[in-house]
Amino acid sequence: MKKHESIRIFKNPVLESLTHVHPLVPLLLWTPVILFLFWRSILFHELSVKEIGQWMVIGLLSWTLTEYLLHRFAFHYPAKSKFGKRLIFLFHGLHHDDPQDPTRLVFPPVPAMIIVFLLYCFFGLFIGERYHQLFMACFLIGYLCYDYIHYATHHFKMTSKIGHYLRAYHLKHHYSHHPQKYGVSNPLWDYLLGTVKSPKALEKKQA
Repeated sequence: MKKHESIRIFKNPVLESLTHVHPLVPLLLWTPVILFLFWRSILFHELSVKEIGQWMVIGLLSWTLTEYLLHRFAFHYPAKSKFGKRLIFLFHGLHHDDPQDPTRLVFPPVPAMIIVFLLYCFFGLFIGERYHQLFMACFLIGYLCYDYIHYATHHFKMTSKIGHYLRAYHLKHHYSHHPQKYGVSNPLWDYLLGTVKSPKALEKKQA
């Protein structure tokens, strides 16, 4: 089997190497963090099973919304400046140019840690100390689900009904040439916010 030839984006070999991530890295990085946050939540706050269940749902749903908003408004931001275009390309445009690159389908650990830290501080402004760490643990579980569903849509057949649907759904985002279908782990927010089909695609269908 021929080895995939990645698009080179940095002349510096060290910087270039940092853009390539083995798919197991997020699991190895975030699983201990998730377990630690669960441990602290249960040990220090004596949460009930009901509270844990409620905040698992809240954390997972919050991730799906974050996933959608980042994908739609940050990763597909129509930058005008040279720096802005370069930044968007590094974050997401590269993936659209080479969607099958197996080493660039999960988020690099350094920017991931920075973003998670900022989100941790942001959510801490609204969520009380009792539930903050439990929320972040569940939020990170959602992130891991996203990372591996995304990887699977590009590198596995996904023959189950749900897997086949998610794979077909995401590949339409890549190859439809219209801004649509921003949900990767699920289509919930596309349906709620009207981006299952792009306005241009709908106009073309109605014409």
